[in-house]
Amino acid sequence: MSKDKQFVKEITPQAEDFSRWYIDVIKKADLMDYSPVRGCIVFKPDGYELWELCQRELDARFKETGHRNAYFPLFIPESFFQKEKEHVEGFNPELPWVTEAAGEQLEERLAIRPTSETMIGHMYAKWIQSYRDLPVLINQWANVVRWEKRTLPFLRTSEFLWQEGHTAHETEEEARKETLQMLEIYRDFVENFLAIPVIVGQKTPSEKFAGAKDTYSIEAMMKDGRAVQAGTSHYMGTNFAEAFDIKYLDRDNQLQHAFTTSWGVSTRLIGALIMVHGDDRGLNLPPKVAPTQVVMIPIGPAKTRDQVVARTDELFAELKQAGIRVKVDDRSDQSPGWKFNEYEMRGVPVRLELGPRDMEKGQCVLVSRVTGEKRMVQQDQLVEEVQKLLDETQQELYERAKQFMADRFRSVDELDELKAAMEEERGFFLAGWCGSASCEHQVKEEAGATSRNIPFEVTEHKSKCLVCGENAQHTVVFAKAY
Repeated sequence: MSKDKQFVKEITPQAEDFSRWYIDVIKKADLMDYSPVRGCIVFKPDGYELWELCQRELDARFKETGHRNAYFPLFIPESFFQKEKEHVEGFNPELPWVTEAAGEQLEERLAIRPTSETMIGHMYAKWIQSYRDLPVLINQWANVVRWEKRTLPFLRTSEFLWQEGHTAHETEEEARKETLQMLEIYRDFVENFLAIPVIVGQKTPSEKFAGAKDTYSIEAMMKDGRAVQAGTSHYMGTNFAEAFDIKYLDRDNQLQHAFTTSWGVSTRLIGALIMVHGDDRGLNLPPKVAPTQVVMIPIGPAKTRDQVVARTDELFAELKQAGIRVKVDDRSDQSPGWKFNEYEMRGVPVRLELGPRDMEKGQCVLVSRVTGEKRMVQQDQLVEEVQKLLDETQQELYERAKQFMADRFRSVDELDELKAAMEEERGFFLAGWCGSASCEHQVKEEAGATSRNIPFEVTEHKSKCLVCGENAQHTVVFAKAY
């Protein structure tokens, strides 16, 4: 049996073992492989291309709002972390350190970048002198390292890829506006590009980014009911400006600290994409992010092969000219049925079949990965029909994920009710919270759930805390999370 034929082997059903299903899918779809370094993975071309498409789309959105890309060093002096106490306490357990280079002990330890606030704060202090230098709107595409104890490919790895935006502003109002603007860009991207519905809101103090004044997030629900934090945006106030002496002369010639923000998403979006849309047949990719949107498979007996392949190539050129990401699989050593299974497993949104009878009728067959529906379409209307099916597929995947989340989004009033509900079926649980860290911690200890965020939009405002019964200060979404 050839190596390729291993792709058609059975995938563990989601209902049987969701974690095993996830690993089966990412391996069989050839998205990644394990590296010899614990917690690190190799992005294979099919997996990396998903990130490239995310990167391309987000980068365009960032630039439309005035942000520019730069790059900062991977190594950060230990003294930088000591300048912002809350920040170093938050990251210290995950930091790997470089202590020796070229056979000599370093005078100062260097952290391998877990995030870049400290390095960028140091540089902004050099670059910003006057209000005329503001705002500074910079984004970085980079890798970061956080030495995770428990890892899962794409979702939580010791090294991962991400973007991190870092901005500096003249006023608190401007910085807060930036923080929420970037949160909205993430929401729109995740919902409309990745077809993943999210809950948008503010993190509780215990869950906010180390060193931030306020942290906002978008939270997505996986098919096992767990949450994934799909993106965060942080308002830093003047915390990092004070720690790194980022000052400017204001319009009255007075020295002031700048107001800063940071925001980011990472390759955990790939893991979320797989877990939200995948099924027991494998990947199920939304067309906007699918590396191959249409796979064309010529079929029929050997005697008609040359004519069918020739026509397939002509139609391929039309689709490609229209900007559709299309591939032809005209291999003669694999059966059409095997190819159908393979590309379903790889999550290609649309399959196009063309045989001799189709050629006689001037038509071809389109098959939707998400619904399985077959459509006979005229070849002279192919581009229009394919684009229509791709749009429908994108919307169908979003609506299915939205309904799934709605079905598993429940309201609870007491901690025992939450515990019982989570044992029955995982999901998102709306509950009241008094604002005390001890009550929040008790939910985590007894129910294994963390506060995901305080949602901006809620249909039901809770009046009592689910733990202590005192007046609720907030209505919070709780869930188990990756």
